[in-house]
Amino acid sequence: MQRRFGVHGPQPRLARLFTQGVDQFTPLRDHTVNRLQSLQPVIQQQSRRTGLNPMLLAAILFDEMQHAKPGEDHPLAAHSGLFSTHGPAQLGLSEMEKQGLLSPNASPEEIQAARNQLLDPERNVELLAGKMMRLLKLLDRQASETSNVSRSHRHAKTVATLAYLHNGKLDYPA
Repeated sequence: MQRRFGVHGPQPRLARLFTQGVDQFTPLRDHTVNRLQSLQPVIQQQSRRTGLNPMLLAAILFDEMQHAKPGEDHPLAAHSGLFSTHGPAQLGLSEMEKQGLLSPNASPEEIQAARNQLLDPERNVELLAGKMMRLLKLLDRQASETSNVSRSHRHAKTVATLAYLHNGKLDYPA
C-alpha cells in the first residue's frame, strides 16, 4: 500500500513477526478458508444488496478470521467484556453505534443483545457490509468503485483505503 498509494500504518516489528508466523501455519489457513466458504452465501447476498465487491468482503473476513484471538468468539468471553471486537469481521459495539444500531448510552441488556448480534456470523457480515457503505459515504465514493480494481487505479485505491480504514483506523475519515 505504501508503494502504490502512499499510505500505510506500520505494525511494530514484533507484531509483524507474529503475523508472518501465523500466516505460515497451514492448518489455521485451511480452517480459515473453510469458515470463509461457509460464509460465501451471506457474502454474495450482502454484495448484491449493497453493490460492494464480494472479494473485498471476503478479503477482510479472511484477514480478520486468520488473525483472531483464540476464544474471543465464545459467548462467555464476549459478554465478559474481555474482548472489544467479535465475530468473523472483528467488529465492535462502536461500529454498531456508528451505524445507528446502538445508542451510546445503551443499557446492559441492549449491550448484551448487540454483542449477540456481533457473534452471529451472518449478522456480522451484514454489519461489515454496512461499515463499508458507511465509510464509502464518508469518503464520497460509490460501492461501484470497489469493483474494477484490476483496471482502475481509482477503484484499487478505494478498496485499499477501505481495507486500511477497517483495520483499526476507524476515526480517520471523520
